[in-house]
Amino acid sequence: MKTVVQAIIGCLLTALLWPAAADEIQSDNLFPVVELTTNHGTIVVELDRSRAPLTVDNFLHYVVSGAYDNTIFHRVVSDFVVQGGGYNPELIEVKEREQLVNESGNGLRNTLGTIAMARTNEPHSATSQFYFNLADNLNLDPSTRRWGYAVFGEITAGLEILEKMGLVATGYNAELAAPNVPLEPLLLVSAKLKPE
Repeated sequence: MKTVVQAIIGCLLTALLWPAAADEIQSDNLFPVVELTTNHGTIVVELDRSRAPLTVDNFLHYVVSGAYDNTIFHRVVSDFVVQGGGYNPELIEVKEREQLVNESGNGLRNTLGTIAMARTNEPHSATSQFYFNLADNLNLDPSTRRWGYAVFGEITAGLEILEKMGLVATGYNAELAAPNVPLEPLLLVSAKLKPE
């Protein structure tokens, strides 16, 4: 099992391997803004580097490198979450960076309109996949007995777009071996870091 120290070292090494992206995301701005253009409309997200610095920088590496462009939201559960960042429309996986240290104890909560990192049951396993909360999902927050899912920002414009995305028809996808996959592609056309 990967330790927190190993995960931190992995993040630092990955930053060294992605120098162009690292140059673009280094900033004194504690609240960078990302514009996500989908085939249903545009969502603007303000990230919180003051509460989740590792998670925000990880997300921004994917954004500025173009890794999220022309990908899909592959999981939609009505009144729960819209999840993306894992696959392109051909279901080829996004190239992943190192796994992240879980920053779920940062005081940010899984409430309607927030963005958080998806992960496996292993607490420090988040890489590229993220989700938007379609409701107040406080059961995803940490407790004294379990790790939570790290929230790192919130929607500042386009919540109605997210809510529309949450209503798309879904079903079982044999290739992903997963339920709740949109029957028609739900596209993330581009993700752009807005200038300060």
